[in-house]
This record gives sequence, C-alpha cells and structure tokens, in this order.
Amino acid sequence: MSKKFVERITGMEEDFAQWYTDVVTKAELVDYSSVRGSMIIRPYGYALWENIKNELDRRIKETGHENVYMPLFIPESLLQKEKDHIAGFAPEVAWVTHGGAEKLAERLVVRPTSEVLFAEHYKNIIHSYRDLPKLYNQWSNVVRWEKTTRPFLRTLEFLWQEGHTCHETDEQAQEETVKMLDEYAEICEKFLAIPVVKGQKTEKEKFAGAKHTYTIESLMHDGKALQSATSHHLGDGFAKAFGIQFLDRDGKQQHVQQTSWGFTTRIIGAMIMVHGDDRGLVVPPRVAPTQIMIVPIAQHKEGVLDFVYEMKERLSDKFRVGIDASDKKPGWKFNEYEMKGIPLRLEAGPRDIEQNQVVLVRRDTGEKLSVSMEGLDETISSVLEEIQENLYEKARKHREEKTSVALTFAEFKEQLENKAGFIKAMWCGDQRCEDKIKEETSATSRCMPFEQEKLGDKCVCCGKEAKHMVYWAKAY
Repeated sequence: MSKKFVERITGMEEDFAQWYTDVVTKAELVDYSSVRGSMIIRPYGYALWENIKNELDRRIKETGHENVYMPLFIPESLLQKEKDHIAGFAPEVAWVTHGGAEKLAERLVVRPTSEVLFAEHYKNIIHSYRDLPKLYNQWSNVVRWEKTTRPFLRTLEFLWQEGHTCHETDEQAQEETVKMLDEYAEICEKFLAIPVVKGQKTEKEKFAGAKHTYTIESLMHDGKALQSATSHHLGDGFAKAFGIQFLDRDGKQQHVQQTSWGFTTRIIGAMIMVHGDDRGLVVPPRVAPTQIMIVPIAQHKEGVLDFVYEMKERLSDKFRVGIDASDKKPGWKFNEYEMKGIPLRLEAGPRDIEQNQVVLVRRDTGEKLSVSMEGLDETISSVLEEIQENLYEKARKHREEKTSVALTFAEFKEQLENKAGFIKAMWCGDQRCEDKIKEETSATSRCMPFEQEKLGDKCVCCGKEAKHMVYWAKAY
C-alpha cells in the first residue's frame, strides 16, 4: 500500500495545539484552502455538521420558527445605522469595493452577522401587533476577518444558524432569548455529550448592540474555555435605529423588542477537544455520521462477506452503518476508524460465524465484547447509549476536577498558573476589575451563571463588596 499504516498523531500532553491540528486533518474533517484562515470542510466533517444542523433545525421549527435567507452583502450605510453594532464589528468586516472593473458607489460588507438585514426587512413587514411575533431563522455562512485562525474554532468564513425574532414586549423577548439558550444547551449536553455552564455575559463581553447576552460555556481537555453558543436580548436598539414600529393593542405606536441567537461549526471543534484522545477523534453516537463500522476478518474465506453484508443490511434499519471490505489489512482498518472516532466497531470472521456471534469494540473504552447474533440490535442500542452517557459523564467529571474557587487575587493567579480550568470567583461588577484580571492573568469572564453561589462577600480583585459570582478562564 502506498499510504502509511497509520499516520502518527501528536500526543495531547505533548502539544495540544498540534494534536488538534493532526486530528482535524488526519481524520479527514478539513483541508486547508489557498485563502489564509479558510477551511475546506471534507465529507466526514460536513456529515458531522449536517447531523448537528438537522437536529437543531428540527428543534428550531418545533419552537415555532421559520427558515428564511438573507443577502450575503450589506450596504455600508445600512451597517452604520446601529452605532454600537458597527463599532463592535468594524475590525473584523471584509469590504467589497469593486464590481468587475468598476468601483462601487457604496462599499458593501460581506455579512459578519445579519441583524441589520433582518431589521431592514422587519421594518417593511411589521405594522400591527397582529404581525407579531416574527420568529425567523437562517442557515448561512458569515465572514469575520480574524487575525489568528484555527479550523472550526476561528476561521475567516464559517457556517452557522442565526435566529432573529421580534416581539411585542420586553418580557416576551427575554423569554425567547433564554428559551433558545436552553435549546443550545440541550444540543450540547444530550446530543454532543458536552456539559455546559449557562449564564449571562458581562457588559464588557456582551454582543455589540445587545441589551443582554447569554451564553453556554464548555471546558476543553486542556483547561481552556470555549463559548459554545450565545443568545442575545437586543431590546429596542435596532428597532429605534431602523424604525421598526407596530400599532399595539391600545392603538399606540411601539417599537418591537428583538432577539438574535447563533450556533456555529465551532461546536465541532469543541466536540473534538472535549472527547478526543491520543488515538484521535471520539465521536458521540448520537451525532456520529457512522455509528458502527463493520470490519470482516479473513474476508477471503467462504461465507464471510455474505455474512457481514447481510448483517449490515439488517442493522441499517436502526443505525448508521458502514462496512470496509477493502483489501487493507484489518489492523490498518482498526486504527483508521479509531482515529475517526467511530463509536462502535463490529468484527466478524469464520470462527465468529461458526459460533453465531460477533465482536463489538467500543471506541470510548476500547472494551471488546463477544455478543450473540440473537438480539444483536438490542445489544448495540444499549452499548451505544452507554457510550453516549459515558462520554458526557467523563467530560462532566473532567470539568469538575478543573474547576477551582478563588477568594483573593493571589489565589486566583496561583490557581490559574498551576491548574488550568474554570475559576469561580466573586466580582464587584466594575469593569476596571474585569480589565485588570484580563491584563494580569489573560483570563476573561466567561459568564455570570444562572445558578449563583455566594462564595464570599468581597470582589476577588479589589476587595470591595461583591455582586456576582463569575466563571473565569483562559479561552479560545
């Protein structure tokens, strides 16, 4: 064979950043493009995104939202209408200045997000309280001109969904914002087996132009945090800037209350860094493009291929099943599918056929199980559920082990230096303390969790009266 038996993956503890790069490329999730910071999402990587997208799209529709599509380009004058918004995104926008050989009369922005496009549209279609709520979502790509890039985690172009809704009251918008954050948390925890902390961003960290920003934060294997999704209560800022008004139930003109919320391909990076190991990917069964890979043993012997293909046909009614009947050696196949993180490998050879059994190999633990062909479907269902639950529980324990409490700034610095992970600490609410913590430690506020704990009375930074318990961490 021209290809190496198995290409080496750098050890996680040896060089975590290189380990990540090795995994995303050697497991054939992405390839690099000729444009700096842009990625080609290969079939296996895109199949992961499709499974995530399909599950989330189902949930979005079940909560009453409709899918739409907005233009890729935004006129500069439109983006300028909401000053806080443009100020927040200005460093990251990509500009189109020419159409063919002609210079454009007005520059166009390649959308970094679509709040202003939705606002312009809503102004035209909302007139009365009877037009509300408007619950729209779009699946699209966006462009943000990042300085430092890494596949999935931070790229110039990425895929996402962005929900944009309009409501009669502030209370309704607030309810929508939290409801969609809960949907994101469910996707992460129940589908991707990633435990998250739900909470509110500080004023410094909130979305440009938002009234409040809510987030789900997850912790990676190396102890760094990752913002996994956000949901924004926009209030009436965009509505006032764009004149989105409606006649209320008392016959008075009011501005709508808006929300926006988004979930991106970045979550694939989170899945890799939460569950992966030194052999490569570990993919939770519910999101796995292939849940079971069948590898025939001694396939040249009579009856083996017939047996495994019949088994594949039987199992395909319930599971996503692949089969590798190529002429590669079984050991090569084992390593290949372990590197790709396929949850369950199924091996069958002449001896297994004689005994009416197959061998199941779990990717998460490496455990081998010889199981009878009778009741095989039920056995596989049970094992896949065990793998899903085990991955979540393992990630949850890892997060708890890497979560510390700091009561003083000295403790904060010491813990951050000696034990990467989340630090829970009290905060006075003053941005100057938040800035000082970031400047001196590189840690940022991740969120003020909904489940508040009173760890003490004083701010970890300045010693003044504390107002919030905050999760802090170095982050991607």
